[in-house]
Amino acid sequence: MASPGGTSSGSSLLQTSGSEEDLQALMDQKRQKRMISNRESARRSRMRKQKHLDDLTAQLNQLRKENSRILTSLTLTTRHHSAVEAENSVLRTQMVELGNRLQSLSEILHCLNGNTAITSGLFCDGHQVNNSFSNPWNLMYMNQQPIMASVGNMFLY
Repeated sequence: MASPGGTSSGSSLLQTSGSEEDLQALMDQKRQKRMISNRESARRSRMRKQKHLDDLTAQLNQLRKENSRILTSLTLTTRHHSAVEAENSVLRTQMVELGNRLQSLSEILHCLNGNTAITSGLFCDGHQVNNSFSNPWNLMYMNQQPIMASVGNMFLY
């Protein structure tokens, strides 16, 4: 004898196991969806990280080029500064030399204008003046050029 209740309890077991299977399938489907979502998220994260690394590499290369350009400019500026300093030194030396010549010529003119000549040589204020200055044929000595130092040879050593 089959009871309607017994049959229904057997079918209820089938429904329960069917619902558990559906629930398990639903959980598997959600887990699969989460795994796919996590993989996509990880892929996007790796892509962002790679892009950031590429950007930093490009920035590094650009900064290295700029640093090289600045160092080249600094080297050229330093060389130019050294050359200008050397030229300044030469000009200062020439200025002192020309000042001394001017002072000597002023003293000679003062003596010549004062007519303080003595037969053994020219004397002015107790100092002997070279006779070559009073002789017009020796005035070429007065046109002698100053001794020049070369700025270009300073950097060879």
